[in-house]
Amino acid sequence: MEESEEITIEEKLEEISLLLDEGKSPSATVRDILWWVLAQRRGWNAITRIRTELAKRNLKTVPDFEGVYIDATVHFEKDKPVADEPIVHDEATQIVQTVNDDFIVSGVFASSDPTYRISKLEAAGTAPIYVAPDATLACAITVMLSNGFSQLPVMTNERDVKGVISWSSIGVRLAMNKGGTVVRELMEPHQEIRASDSIFAAIIVVNQYDYVLVRGDDRKITGIITAADLNNQFQKLAEPFLLLGEIENQIRRLIDNRFTAAELESAKNPADTEREISSVADLTFGEYVKLLENPEKWGKIHLPIDREKFVEKLEQVRRIRNDVMHFDPDPVPQKQQKLLRDFAQFLQRIHSLR
Repeated sequence: MEESEEITIEEKLEEISLLLDEGKSPSATVRDILWWVLAQRRGWNAITRIRTELAKRNLKTVPDFEGVYIDATVHFEKDKPVADEPIVHDEATQIVQTVNDDFIVSGVFASSDPTYRISKLEAAGTAPIYVAPDATLACAITVMLSNGFSQLPVMTNERDVKGVISWSSIGVRLAMNKGGTVVRELMEPHQEIRASDSIFAAIIVVNQYDYVLVRGDDRKITGIITAADLNNQFQKLAEPFLLLGEIENQIRRLIDNRFTAAELESAKNPADTEREISSVADLTFGEYVKLLENPEKWGKIHLPIDREKFVEKLEQVRRIRNDVMHFDPDPVPQKQQKLLRDFAQFLQRIHSLR
């Protein structure tokens, strides 16, 4: 959706309510719903705002917008009024009583599911290509080679899985002189997991078998997850943490031994009376920004670069850090990821020249 289309969630949900009243089945991608609250990721504030506005109109998404891939399509349905729902307190439920002044939440679940489910992976929602049990071996090999697959589900329809054929299953049987000409003669038992299971359950299976099929709540096979899919996802999720750690360590090196304890203390939030500041390690990231935006203190680190530009970048990093440290389920946008990489490299160059 283009940024010029500043459509509010209130407007969209009112329109959706009217469509439901007319017997229609409106839908949207999770990414579009996030844009209605001017968000790019499913952070705490965005989720709270969306759930609040849905609850005001007795609406819900099916499947739940928190539990699927960010570009997946969800459908809107009428829901029971929140007041009719019992409030259950358990480890997986977080109740938000108040949010911003703009809206109030009472008994609305801000985050119904903190677990990172398999359904949040793109591959889990991409229907796999498969072959029939009576397909020829040549057919299966052609499909695998042309798509770069290491394995191929053997199915009669989107729910009925007979097994899986792979380069390994083909090689083992040929090596044991137990070849065949049709897929059913060279396939082996398949591995599957529910879309609602934790991603860590998938890791165990994929580590052993290199893949796992994903079965949805409707019993359909919704996707196949491979080791490459998991590696790609963990790189997207882990890289920002590593870059932020590197940036923070570099900033500490810039500040360390440049200021007295009293000067470091001056950067602390005045309302935070309990915390003592004795070294740079005791400062928060926001306090680094506050310290370095002061022209007098900036002069003590002796950097021949523009203070305002440096602090501007540091503030951008701080905002990204706040999102990342809230463990939002969606990867950091590429633009922000690039900003972190570039700033980390910038700090590396500074230190290499000092």
